[in-house]
Amino acid sequence: MRTHPFRRRTRAAVVLATACAASLILMPSAAAAPGHGHGGKPGHPGHPGKEQTATVTVMGTSDLHGYIENWDYFKDTEYDDAAGNDVGLAKISALANQVRADRGEANTLLIDAGDTIQGTSLTDYFANVEPITETGEIHPMAAAMNAMDYDAAALGNHEFNYGTDLLAQFEDQLDFPLLAANAVDENTGKPAFTPYVIKTVKPKGNKPIKVGILGLTNPGIAIWDKGNVEGKLRFPDLVETAAKYVPRMKAAGADVVVVSAHSGTSGTSSYGDGLPLENAATQVAEEVPGIDAILVGHAHTEIEERFVANKATGEQVLLTEPLNWGMRLSVMDFELAKVRGKWQVESASSSLLNANTVEPDPVVSALVKEAHQRVTDYVNTPVGTATETMPAAESRYRDTAVIDFVNEVQADAVERALAGTANEGLPVLSIAAPFSRTAVIPEGPVTIRDIAGLYVFPNTLYAVDMTGAQIKDYLEYSAKYFVQTAPGAPVNPETLTNADGTPDYNYDMFSGISYDIDISQPVGERITNLTFDGAPLDPEQHFAVATNNYRQSGGGNFPHIATAPVLLNQQTEIRQLLIDYVVANQSIDPSAFAEENWRLVRAGVPVFG
Repeated sequence: MRTHPFRRRTRAAVVLATACAASLILMPSAAAAPGHGHGGKPGHPGHPGKEQTATVTVMGTSDLHGYIENWDYFKDTEYDDAAGNDVGLAKISALANQVRADRGEANTLLIDAGDTIQGTSLTDYFANVEPITETGEIHPMAAAMNAMDYDAAALGNHEFNYGTDLLAQFEDQLDFPLLAANAVDENTGKPAFTPYVIKTVKPKGNKPIKVGILGLTNPGIAIWDKGNVEGKLRFPDLVETAAKYVPRMKAAGADVVVVSAHSGTSGTSSYGDGLPLENAATQVAEEVPGIDAILVGHAHTEIEERFVANKATGEQVLLTEPLNWGMRLSVMDFELAKVRGKWQVESASSSLLNANTVEPDPVVSALVKEAHQRVTDYVNTPVGTATETMPAAESRYRDTAVIDFVNEVQADAVERALAGTANEGLPVLSIAAPFSRTAVIPEGPVTIRDIAGLYVFPNTLYAVDMTGAQIKDYLEYSAKYFVQTAPGAPVNPETLTNADGTPDYNYDMFSGISYDIDISQPVGERITNLTFDGAPLDPEQHFAVATNNYRQSGGGNFPHIATAPVLLNQQTEIRQLLIDYVVANQSIDPSAFAEENWRLVRAGVPVFG
């Protein structure tokens, strides 16, 4: 058991834990490095004096989010989507086995780019229902990844959702290191996790090749999981961190340098410019010499093969991102030549393998069979009944009972918490976002699975003090989610939302006040008929606003809420509050809470009747 949640493994411990076909070096102390000596990637003319050639393959996953079996716990059936994708580590393991058989196991490595232990009912179960911190049971994701012989994994932002103690327990269970060069201990200024590893692969008939793997995580953790990391960790810029460590890796003998970065390629941030860049993988490739490839994560997009020129050297850096949830496996191939006694990368390429082309690896499935069944039984446990069916399909453009249910539970919890305090008299409002388009609370028995499918994130409850004027600003910002549509123009619900790429989870709806959103008007001028208790909202009046930790900490970059005085930090998952509400009342009856308090209009005319 750790005495400190961020105690780093010793070199000996990691070497023992990764006793496989590769050797491991942790954090060499060398401070200088030779220049980036390999040739250009595609189409390089070659070097004189080549002695040997070899191929090294690095496979990569990212954003697994707790998927092991090809199973949808929210629907209680095999995973299925319109594109015919399959998900999960069991299928990725089968693909990795194929690559190892084809390339030679001694020539291959397997790494991950983060977001591993959050995202399914499986991960929630082993964090909250039977937490591994209490039971000591090995986390199913650790068991599966160990069996698959992962060599390293970068930390994603969602690794911090359940707190640092659970993350530390998970890390201790792994046979490979978790990497995060830019996760720094706030007190010591030293890396809180292993920054990088150097693996030695031994191609048959060739001298060993050293592959350096640098892990970078996302600076947004400081916002998104502020409650778990504030005062413990800080997260410096990815470019700055890579520039510090890549020369050390080269000086330690890395022939190939691969960055595993939980950061997208867009060069944008969802939280403004108050923190280092969120999606900085492209900038890392452009600004830091010496990198051969970047395994990209975080963005949940698919990049088979993309090259970015480094500004200093002109070298082409390979970028690849496998589709999330174990739908794809990235396969990076590096062709090397021995030039004047040193290995140099001559070219790099990548491809994506589809999980729907293989059967699951029975070894992985057998390892997690009991845990998978335990979770399946748990989520299908009825906890109450609903008097009518409440679908979420239209929640992003209509006021629906299912979002009112979330707001009712949040507001009720805040009112009870503030009772007897100095803030008891504040009117309580609540905000919620449409997390799922497919969730349904069915008429009749309601299970944990039904509720978990409605509220898919492990957010916790907060309440903050906001004024009427701030709430108006907040609503205007939220309303940018809609595409401006002139009066009389056709309205297609499928194209009306997500303007400028705004995700569903960054569209908030209020309860406790009434308002119209005029989608014919430009952004910033859309909120009309804003009232509280039947009268125009007083800009000076104060309200207790129920929200979640993601929004309160600045997620989505909404105005005012991150700086508003905190009235309540209950540290209880909202999903659990929803379950508790149903258990306590034994019924979900929309007639008790559903109210159409907002609508879309154009020039005062309702869009949807």
